[in-house]
Amino acid sequence: MKLTVIGCSPAWPNPGGAHSGYLIEHRGGRLLVDCGPGVLARLREREGWPHVDAIAITHFHLDHWGDVVPWVWGAMYRAGGVAIEERPELWVHAGGRDVLEQFGERFGFRDMFDRVFTVREYEPEQRFTAGGIDVIPLRLPHYTLETYGFRLSANGTTIAYSGDSGPSERLAELARDTDLFICEATLDRGEDDGQPRGHLSVDEALAAATEAGTRRVLLTHRPAELVVPPGVERAYDGLELDL
Repeated sequence: MKLTVIGCSPAWPNPGGAHSGYLIEHRGGRLLVDCGPGVLARLREREGWPHVDAIAITHFHLDHWGDVVPWVWGAMYRAGGVAIEERPELWVHAGGRDVLEQFGERFGFRDMFDRVFTVREYEPEQRFTAGGIDVIPLRLPHYTLETYGFRLSANGTTIAYSGDSGPSERLAELARDTDLFICEATLDRGEDDGQPRGHLSVDEALAAATEAGTRRVLLTHRPAELVVPPGVERAYDGLELDL
């Protein structure tokens, strides 16, 4: 598999950065994991209009799905009303279709997402296939919002992606024996983001990775102002990894 970090900013953009978006490519397809603000523009720098088989969204905070909205408008109107030829799958958690319809009523049309995507729902801990990649969604704590991490496997390679998460023993379960663990590390050492927690410090992220026994960890969703320990890999927009 090839991983490209399209965007990796926290809830506010790092200078010149895009929000969460990770493109996974392999010989069986292309999957975009999360699609926050700035991701669509970055994808369009790579090709006139992004061609993906599927998009999978971890949760409905804006920085993880916001560019799905302009994706709809671009797909519908950028070519002067020409019929849409591609309909990527859009995977959201159970009940997510209703959420999209509620947003559609406010943003434009109740069925606006169905006009462009094939909307599908995933169930907790139930494997689904998107872009030819097997995905297992695992519920994680993120304030009080329903949120999932993904375990993604294809061609003998497995990537874990935390999405957004507070401290949890389930992070180690998510990333157990993976080839790569993309783990959020939004907070500074000793920083508390409230109760219930919604994010990890760098020490908590690395502890989860160690417990999981992952072969490689990539810290993400981290403010530009915060450093990472020496020798620890940090995500940046445009990073490409062949796995």
